[in-house]
Amino acid sequence: MSTPSGSRGNAPRRILLGISAGIAAYKSAQLARLLKQAGHEVRVVMTDGAQAFITPLTLQALTGEPVRTSLLDPEAEAGMGHIELARWADLILIAPATADLMARLAHGHADDLLTTLCLASDADKAMAPAMNQAMWRQPATARNARRLADDGWRLLGPDSGDQACGDVGPGRMLEPEAILAALSAPVERPAEGVRVVITAGPTREPLDPVRYLSNHSSGKMGFALAAAAAALGARVQLISGPVALPTPAGVERFDVESAQEMHDAAQRLAGECDLFIGCAAVADFRAETPAEHKLKKREGEDTLTLRLVKNPDIIAAIAARADRPYVVGFAAETRDLATYARDKLERKRLDMVVANDVSRAGLGFGADDNAALLLWREGDTTGQVELPPQPKIALAEAVIRQALAQLADDAD
Repeated sequence: MSTPSGSRGNAPRRILLGISAGIAAYKSAQLARLLKQAGHEVRVVMTDGAQAFITPLTLQALTGEPVRTSLLDPEAEAGMGHIELARWADLILIAPATADLMARLAHGHADDLLTTLCLASDADKAMAPAMNQAMWRQPATARNARRLADDGWRLLGPDSGDQACGDVGPGRMLEPEAILAALSAPVERPAEGVRVVITAGPTREPLDPVRYLSNHSSGKMGFALAAAAAALGARVQLISGPVALPTPAGVERFDVESAQEMHDAAQRLAGECDLFIGCAAVADFRAETPAEHKLKKREGEDTLTLRLVKNPDIIAAIAARADRPYVVGFAAETRDLATYARDKLERKRLDMVVANDVSRAGLGFGADDNAALLLWREGDTTGQVELPPQPKIALAEAVIRQALAQLADDAD
């Protein structure tokens, strides 16, 4: 069995650099140069489309090795060249990896030299996705990314920002320096074998066919938790309310609308998970009977009376199961943060609470940063740590690591 990509740290490696068709291919020249400077042996394989963006001669000059471009090269294949290359490499790195290439690899295609090498090699495998933001957000791309991660591919990125087409969003290839740093860092997967279920985003409770009750949750924190857990090696299932966010790589996603739909999905998935994180901002109430047709304003009526009923308490229902997993809840408060968080921990029989002060400017709902107070059970006492303001993805990793630590303590 091959070791995880990057697990050899800075030791010299035999790296097969695959380049597929994308404008980000121009970065591959700098990446090849950096890999060589770091002491690695580098050989390059280019798809037909990649040669429209950068020439093989450029990569040959940078690596000092011939560049392979065709599976049907009579001279190279006289000695089964593609098998020789597959055996030579101890790391296959594809940068950029387009949506098309990801799809072909995810489905086991071997219709050109690069995909054939990938199937024929037992080497570690990593790729840096690069595509338009809309393509990265597509469910098909998310499914392919999950399948590739399950097959042992390490996904580096993508980054988010300005794109060559003029769009802004996720899909940019990581910069060469970031790819080199990721490959040089040891891969740590403390959540290997842990199954995690996470709820994220708001719920929508219909009042009539065109109106609903909801809240300001963007889903960013829940999605960051899912991304962090997957990056640490967990198998992650994400139950998401209606949000405009791409599915994190390696995460299985279930889309729901209402609190009842989220409750049903959570109950269905929680029975076999080790860690359940209720991060969604679930509506407390719903209309008792949503109107069949659009509610109309009536002359002379200045008020509208709605009869609301309570929604199921998802996190409490999971905590009350006989086969309960380790349960982490979130508490979004505007005052007395520690008091309300501790009350929620006890009242709902949770194992941990992540409390946010959503009244703080620039943090919480819709923001890219967040801060949190973590409270958890330690026998008859309560453990506590305060996490300062930081990007949600960094905060998410800290939360996941703390939950994993407590889960391990409980197992002992």
